[in-house]
Amino acid sequence: MTALEPRDAKVAEEPADRADERVLGRAYRALSVGIVSVVLLIAFEATAVGTAMPVAARELGGVSLYAFAFSGYFTTSLFGMVLCGQWSDRRGPLGALTTGIGAFAAGLVVAGTAGTMWVFIVGRAVQGFGGGLVIVALYVIVGRAYPERLRPAILAAFAAGWVVPSIVGPLAAGAVTEHLGWRWVFLGIPVLVVFPLALALPQIRRRAAGPVKVAQTGGFDRRRIRLALGISLGAGLLQYAAQDLRWASLLPGVAGAALLVPAVLGLLPRGTYRAARGLPSVVLLRGVAAGSFIAAESFVPLMLVTQRGLSPTLAGFSLAAGGATWALGSWVQSRPRVEPYRERLMTLGMVLVACAIAAAPSVLVHSVPVWIVAVTWAFGCFGMGLVIASAGVLLLRLSAPEEAGANSAALQISDALSNVVLLAATGAAFAALGGGTAASTAADAGSGAHPAAFAAVFLPMAVVALVGAWVTTRVRVR
Repeated sequence: MTALEPRDAKVAEEPADRADERVLGRAYRALSVGIVSVVLLIAFEATAVGTAMPVAARELGGVSLYAFAFSGYFTTSLFGMVLCGQWSDRRGPLGALTTGIGAFAAGLVVAGTAGTMWVFIVGRAVQGFGGGLVIVALYVIVGRAYPERLRPAILAAFAAGWVVPSIVGPLAAGAVTEHLGWRWVFLGIPVLVVFPLALALPQIRRRAAGPVKVAQTGGFDRRRIRLALGISLGAGLLQYAAQDLRWASLLPGVAGAALLVPAVLGLLPRGTYRAARGLPSVVLLRGVAAGSFIAAESFVPLMLVTQRGLSPTLAGFSLAAGGATWALGSWVQSRPRVEPYRERLMTLGMVLVACAIAAAPSVLVHSVPVWIVAVTWAFGCFGMGLVIASAGVLLLRLSAPEEAGANSAALQISDALSNVVLLAATGAAFAALGGGTAASTAADAGSGAHPAAFAAVFLPMAVVALVGAWVTTRVRVR
């Protein structure tokens, strides 16, 4: 596929020294602001919803299903990612992007009006499908509309789009949750859809709409669609088996693995899971970094609320500084002077992530101040900024034009699949050690709680992040 091949060769060959040839220069300003606004929408959802999630799970009687609310999102996003790669190659990213944003908003409405935890999880799954379409479409747009020299900068701008939501989102979501109820956190976010659609779509239609010139003929690749269905269904069955710790759950677990393994092998670059040098290690690194970090971060607010008695507002605020440091890390990797040291920066980033995850459960000891989480998580987010943006840059650099679309989808699949698998594993450990009966209010904190359930989430994820530090040594092709 050639989804990331520039649609117009003149775009990629224009002089680099012209004043308007910058991400926010005259030629690209409207497009850049528009697609970064789409990232802002996703960022507000992630930060605000993450803050409200512990309260929603408690009121819906689904604390034991807490991990499903996150993994359900990532499971359906896997199918959306593969579908978007096919859709964008043959018809352009515009339709996939608008459909994705619509599904994303619809999922928020379903979750916000849910009466049971399972309906809430269904809403998150609809969100995930939309999110999978959106994230791959954005990569396609970057590859078509921007020359290679501007791609590190626009990917850094994506990270910068998380700064304001990471600061305002947890505070706003916490305040709304406490005074109006958690449902309004979900029902209020779809309003944000209007601005990015109005701003981005005209520019995308002009610069990146329509099929690429050398796109494959015919309809969608049915084999890849079947593999996408297999990977989504398999991941869902594994997640169910991990949460229902009974012998009867072995059957769906085995069935999920039987579907998942061949689908993964068919959709990811050859050699990914043995960390072959170059592109396979870049794809693997994205999954290891995102999976370990997100699996740990998903439990930070719940740990602070149930173990230290923080309000949802304060628990969410503990993650607020991370948006700024993530953006700072992305900005650092975009500087031309650091280009020769990109791989070393990625190694440093993964070490910082591992240290942050390992340090977070120290607050389970009540003599440790809770602000330790905010500080350590800020360093971890800086490391993620170095790694995630650099992985995107390296992927585009290592991909042949006819493979760029498939490889971009593979990068996102690795990200989402790792989230599903690691959330399933941590969710199983959390449930097995009694995490579902943890205290749910400030008054109950410390009574009947199970600190070991949280330690079983964070410490293994720190080890996974250290494995990612080793994978960074394999991304360079000798």
